[in-house]
Amino acid sequence: MPPRMLDVADRLLTARLDSVEVSYDENDVALYALGIGAPDDPLDQTELRFVYERSALGFQVIPTFAACLGIGLLSELISDGLAQLNDQPRILLHGEQDMEFYRALPTSGALNVSLSVSNVYDKGSGMLIDAACEMQTPAGDPLTSAVFGIFIPELGGFGGERGTSEGVDMPERPPDVVHVAKASETQSLLYRLSGDLTPFHADPDAAAKAGFEKPILHGLCTYGFAARALLKHCCGNDATRLAAISARFSHHVFPGETLRTEIWMLDDGHVRFRTWAVAREEVVLSRGQARVRD
Repeated sequence: MPPRMLDVADRLLTARLDSVEVSYDENDVALYALGIGAPDDPLDQTELRFVYERSALGFQVIPTFAACLGIGLLSELISDGLAQLNDQPRILLHGEQDMEFYRALPTSGALNVSLSVSNVYDKGSGMLIDAACEMQTPAGDPLTSAVFGIFIPELGGFGGERGTSEGVDMPERPPDVVHVAKASETQSLLYRLSGDLTPFHADPDAAAKAGFEKPILHGLCTYGFAARALLKHCCGNDATRLAAISARFSHHVFPGETLRTEIWMLDDGHVRFRTWAVAREEVVLSRGQARVRD
């Protein structure tokens, strides 16, 4: 790999966006919830509360909505860092996502979002970029922290640090809960309206150029399906109880596939989970961990 890749890695490590104001409204919140398959049952008031602003139980934001507020800024940040590699467009694949929630997101308003690249790893077959995102109220109160793991194929082999490959142990017993949900054939077309307009999630020609037989579901959409399963079975569909969630995007998902999320409830509010594409019997979310509040 040419020495310039080390320069690119160094440049990325200094990349940051400080306190960008991001606004959203109740329609954005409901659209995101619909984009990740909510509600399973539109007659269930505990699920309707995520898509209906006049909910009798009180309108709530599914916490993983926060990732949508940072993903566009993240793409811009990484693209700027790769600007000197102008020989060809680069495919950015979401590899991992880690989120922690300190308090409930308001159902509308403006947040201050900051982003910085915390690590750049050489995985051999590509480059893995960890980007840290912090969200605060205008008054400076912390709301959410997140780490986006973005993988860029073909940019590995530059001699950088490889990083750790620590796993997450799943209990050696049947899961406590199994949640099954089907993504619609138009799921990615709906989810993209929450901000991630990457062409290979919508356009068959773009998907083919990226190496997929047809458009694939956004990784964060699959992540949202898992979050909904955790909210339902571990939090009583109360969004304020989900304190953290993380997972690795192990394989892609096609719109229309049925997803099975297996959940293990441990002590002190700790949870393990993994999600499968049922027809292919393939794990699509691995290393799943979450934490819930009482």
